[in-house]
Amino acid sequence: MEQQVKITFPDGQTMGCPVGTTVGEALAMRGGKPLAAVVAAKVNGASVDLARPLTVDAAVEPIDAASPEGLAILRHSMSHVMAQAVQDTFAGVQVSIGPAIEDGFYYDFEYAETFTPQDLEKIEARMRQIAKADNPFERREMSRTEAVAFFQKKGENYKVELLNDLPSDVETVSLYTQGGYVDLCRGPHIPSTGMIRAFKLLSVAGAYWRGDEHNKMLQRIYGTGFATKEALDEYLKFLEEVKKRDHRRLGRELDLFQINEEAGAGLVIWHPKGALLRTLIEDWERKEHLKRGYDIVIGPQILKADLWKRSGHFDHYRENMYFTEVDEQAYGIKPMNCLSHMLIYKSKIRSYRDLPLRYFELGTVHRHEKAGVLHGLMRVRQFTQDDAHILCMPEQLNQEIRAVADFIGDAMGIFGFEYEVELSTRPEHSIGSDADWELATSALAGALKDSGMTYEVNEGDGAFYGPKIDFKLKDALKRKWQCATIQCDFTLPERFDLHYVGEDGERHRPVMLHRVILGSIDRFIGVLIEHYAGAFPLWLSPVQAVVVTVTEKHIPWGEEVRRELLAAGIRVEGDFRNEKLGYKIREAQMQKTPFMLVIGDREVESRQIAPRQRDGQNLGSIDVEAFIALVREQCAQFK
Repeated sequence: MEQQVKITFPDGQTMGCPVGTTVGEALAMRGGKPLAAVVAAKVNGASVDLARPLTVDAAVEPIDAASPEGLAILRHSMSHVMAQAVQDTFAGVQVSIGPAIEDGFYYDFEYAETFTPQDLEKIEARMRQIAKADNPFERREMSRTEAVAFFQKKGENYKVELLNDLPSDVETVSLYTQGGYVDLCRGPHIPSTGMIRAFKLLSVAGAYWRGDEHNKMLQRIYGTGFATKEALDEYLKFLEEVKKRDHRRLGRELDLFQINEEAGAGLVIWHPKGALLRTLIEDWERKEHLKRGYDIVIGPQILKADLWKRSGHFDHYRENMYFTEVDEQAYGIKPMNCLSHMLIYKSKIRSYRDLPLRYFELGTVHRHEKAGVLHGLMRVRQFTQDDAHILCMPEQLNQEIRAVADFIGDAMGIFGFEYEVELSTRPEHSIGSDADWELATSALAGALKDSGMTYEVNEGDGAFYGPKIDFKLKDALKRKWQCATIQCDFTLPERFDLHYVGEDGERHRPVMLHRVILGSIDRFIGVLIEHYAGAFPLWLSPVQAVVVTVTEKHIPWGEEVRRELLAAGIRVEGDFRNEKLGYKIREAQMQKTPFMLVIGDREVESRQIAPRQRDGQNLGSIDVEAFIALVREQCAQFK
């Protein structure tokens, strides 16, 4: 009698089939969902190819192409097809690695020439040919020694290096073949190249081998792909919208800031309008912190290296810091603001009646970021944080964490963001005792639960000195950005011997909360630019209105209007150039100015203005006082 294996499906139904039946065959025998939508399967929890034979009883679950895991498998197969297409099209190319990523896939290549946009079109065309051929992805195993010899013969030095760097106990590896192309890969892969129908190659960038700047620079080709053409088209439309909202382009067009290589990479130079936008946000922050019982403090830009050693930054964060020397004494340029705040706390004896103390600083910090990760305002080397440190008794932790979470919720509402919450736990490299970490993590989790907030746990992603809550805001395009955070720290107060006199007359150790509301002001402005596509709400617009005259004879009344608005605190400019009205209006709209105040014969005669909104809506002729009232009313909640 033929030996059978028992298969259990996700709905609990079971089926017997002969030993050696492939996963795909078993799914086809069961019926139900068409196999055309299935890229792989889970067998006893492990993801495998549909061609994998079943030799023991197993739980089998199909993986759909449109599911997150299925899409990753589909995209990884696309990266293999792209690598084949590149080597088919260009002689002398070496391949390295090609994973699926959040929005698509990439593959890194060594090639003497630089890939151009025209080259990407050629690669795409070859990929379509390979997909149309419907070649199966075939898995085979060989010993590591055989694999090294195989790739050495092909001249694939990067594959040889990967194989040689595997742990010594790895004796067997897997290779995948499609249409004569062979690649080193764990898998799984889709059944055949014919499942690849919707993809697009997007760009080429430089990438160091294994992310190490001391290694060779390779060329990384990025692509994206989906299970359906409709999903691909939707994503490409999304990319076009992202391109239109790119804060670097809008920063130039709206004259907000520049990053100039003459000054240095990752260093932002704020132009008048950008500096005013930043000042509006910072002034709002100062007012909101004072309302909530914070004290404003300011610390120096450099502190002795001994302090950074005591805090643990020298051992755990040194590669991200800049150092200098003054009078033969080593100093660290601050990457964070917490040390000065602890020194303020230590400046006198503290009582339990003084706590909590909340120190707030719009502190400018410097961090050494690698050139390859610098990106506009989003990743820079100098930035300003809305940083605060709360020193409190352990029994005050819950209330203080909840108050910060409420503050963050209010701020996100003001700027128009939804957000998600994550609790990040102890990382591999950290300082402090297990007991302190347990207390800190429990305090954060307890406060979130008491606030009724839902959250995800992000294992091992806390700061080196304590766990944290991260608030990830979602912009107009539903992209997530890390901005606000609350970190609970039992360790630094101990390292700096902070204490307070308790009700019992004894000395006790306070707990410190590190927190930011918007995070990096620079980065937050970058997010704001893209969220609003440069069309800031009235209260945030660097220029709230521009007075536009029709002809030269209208300038005197235009000047008078401008002076009156300035006196009322409205940010206004005048466009009195000898240009056509339509041209001046279009230019103001391109600058995303909320109001254009048109002045012609009728407005001069009636001593009024004709406001026109940036969306084209005309408000008719009104008195200057009425316009001032309108602006104040729209901005009132932000004062």
